[in-house]
Amino acid sequence: MDDDLQAFDRESLIAEVKKLRAGIRRHRDATGHDLCWHHPDLWDLLPEKTEPSIAVPPWPRFMRGCIQYRQSLDNQAPGAPVHDKEFNG
Repeated sequence: MDDDLQAFDRESLIAEVKKLRAGIRRHRDATGHDLCWHHPDLWDLLPEKTEPSIAVPPWPRFMRGCIQYRQSLDNQAPGAPVHDKEFNG
């Protein structure tokens, strides 16, 4: 799957690593309402292009998952600042 890397020279490998790190940092640094979204731009960093097949849970299960995710943030990052702004999508 990653055979394309064999053809990269040193400079190309460094550029690829920098591109991937930048994408990971964008994902890592998501905050506020951006935490709720999936990030296809992260998947687009891969050389193989596929149309993601996303299965979406029914609303009640989805919302329970959102609540559990938010509660996990309370446990994992109890000192995180609160982003008290409405989502304006």
